[in-house]
Amino acid sequence: MSIRKRNPSQERPTTFFSTMDTRTILSTSLITFLVIAVIVVFSGITTIQPGERGVQVRLGTALDTPLGEGLAYAFPLTTTIHRVSIKQETIPLKTECFSSDLQPVSLQLNILALVPEQSVVDLFKSYAGNPFTALVFPRVQEAMKEVTALKTAEQIVKQREEIKQSALKIAREKVGNIVTLKDITINNIELSDKLEAAIEKKMIQEQAAAEAKFRKVQVEIEAQTAVEKAKGEAEAIRIQGAALKENHALIELKIVEKWNGVSPLVIGDAKGANILLPLGNAARPNP
Repeated sequence: MSIRKRNPSQERPTTFFSTMDTRTILSTSLITFLVIAVIVVFSGITTIQPGERGVQVRLGTALDTPLGEGLAYAFPLTTTIHRVSIKQETIPLKTECFSSDLQPVSLQLNILALVPEQSVVDLFKSYAGNPFTALVFPRVQEAMKEVTALKTAEQIVKQREEIKQSALKIAREKVGNIVTLKDITINNIELSDKLEAAIEKKMIQEQAAAEAKFRKVQVEIEAQTAVEKAKGEAEAIRIQGAALKENHALIELKIVEKWNGVSPLVIGDAKGANILLPLGNAARPNP
């Protein structure tokens, strides 16, 4: 029977320091895990600002109820929160149209729109939270083209407000209630140089004709006023003459009103004729 001898080099006695190393590693690992866990948990806290709503996406599925303003929490490993603005926004848009007389017209627009709160989740699902590029812009351009196609280039320039209202009505019908279109403003209308010159020339001619018509009407009114004034003066003279003829006391009143306070000089002859001489100069003493 053989006896196997142990190799002393293969035996490692357990010491105090080796035990401390193991504990340190375990403690460090545990602390690191706790720190990471705390960071992960607290990273799910976010704030929904005023004028925003939050859409929660959990494991790839958008939840139906949006988050309101204030603090919100979502577990980072499974859920993310996407902010969607519900404020009214002003978005510029340029659209190219043709008039009924086949003239190219370029319109610079401003679209005033907002996302209703009840449409936040649906818009996020269908348009990734930004409905303007995919939904609003094409509908507004279609509406504007439909309206301008019924107007000449000159009418488009002159009837800007009417075109805006018609296009806004059509665009609202096309977009529906998923987005609220507040208004559409036409900032600028660009035409070809020749067409602009022709329209400007015609407008100047129309303005000159309107001014000439106004002056003609003004002259006619002034002439009619002069005639009425003359008739009034003539009627006043006639009435005054009739009153003087019928009322001698009125004649005496007029004489008294014209009298300067100096007594007249009466000269008589043998035949009894009397002559009234004014004493305006005779009554004054000679210097």
